[in-house]
Amino acid sequence: MAPGFGSGDMSHPIAILGVGMHPWGKWGHNFVEYGVKAARDALADAGVPWQDIDFVAGANTMRCGYPGYVSGATFAQALGWSGARIASCYAACASGSQALDTARAQILAGLADVVLVVGADTTPKGFLAPQKGDRPDDPDWLRFRLHGATNPVYFALHARRRVELYGTTDEDIAEVRVKNGKNGLHNPNARYRKEFTLEEVLESPVVSDPLRLYEICATSDGGAAIVVASMDYAKRLQKKPVTIEAISTITPTFPSTQLEMPDLATDSAASVPAPDMNFQPAIIDAAYREAGIGPDDLSLAEVYDLSTSMELDWYESLQLCPVGDGQKLLRDGETYIGGRIPVNASGGLSCFGEAVPAQALAQVCELTWQLRGEAGERQVENATHGITANVGLFGHGSSVIVKR
Repeated sequence: MAPGFGSGDMSHPIAILGVGMHPWGKWGHNFVEYGVKAARDALADAGVPWQDIDFVAGANTMRCGYPGYVSGATFAQALGWSGARIASCYAACASGSQALDTARAQILAGLADVVLVVGADTTPKGFLAPQKGDRPDDPDWLRFRLHGATNPVYFALHARRRVELYGTTDEDIAEVRVKNGKNGLHNPNARYRKEFTLEEVLESPVVSDPLRLYEICATSDGGAAIVVASMDYAKRLQKKPVTIEAISTITPTFPSTQLEMPDLATDSAASVPAPDMNFQPAIIDAAYREAGIGPDDLSLAEVYDLSTSMELDWYESLQLCPVGDGQKLLRDGETYIGGRIPVNASGGLSCFGEAVPAQALAQVCELTWQLRGEAGERQVENATHGITANVGLFGHGSSVIVKR
């Protein structure tokens, strides 16, 4: 068993000194502009000069040409070459967390004291598509070519599974959007700052049954950045920071018996027994064990609601309720701000849309503001522990636990 995923006593915290974001939207500018703005805000928040940064970890984008593939160098050059070491990370929707984990490794190895992590994206209109060219050995290309399966098709397959197995209703799926709209209304970085009634959500056009337009996240432009440091460095600055207690970036375990994008089928469990947990619950469980906490210790969660029904799945993966009871947790008001465990106090992807390499970092930014008590009208009272949940293409996923 890899260190940090077995004994539950392997947490080695690092400090979050500063966070920053460029508001999400459809701005049509170069992604570097969003990343630089977020980075400068994070540096200012940390009180750390750019020249003091030892290492830059960039989260890559596949949509912005070669600079997007080498984002660490791209952002370092845009901020002004300083001699800092760099890394560029791509892990689909978990790219930001992979970059953050790279930063943590540099700090815990004693190779860096203070690190800047940046992710930003500029997205095209419409749903995300595969890279151009004929690639019949690429599952992401095949799912579009063979099935016409855009991302919302996979979101809808997961939603239909919930409906059939657990009796989730159209109203339950719509209620998540209503909740998140109330939260996003108070978030200056959100793209969609608008409340919706249940009726408005249910009357929006069906995109991929049972999901409607307002229940699927858009594609957006945006950027997020975090300055992290060793605990010794934070003490030298006389800071009492929010800390990162765990970062889980595990892969699925064979056989994977629940369909994950962009696969066209699940693995067979005929000869090898299925694991005790599917991929998403396993991501979270690894984070809990590394941090040495459980779901009862959480104050709030930021989860990857590519569709509103997926938020209900995350409730169960986070062990906030038994499997199949996600909609009951929602109906009882427990995931609203003021409830037992607020989920997506930021407004989530419902209100932001998806800026792939920035989104996992944005989740950590939100937890940092919440744990500092700086979230304004969406503040979760007395927050001490927060968790993120994220999943992407090709067996990528992540969870970050943050503590005050």
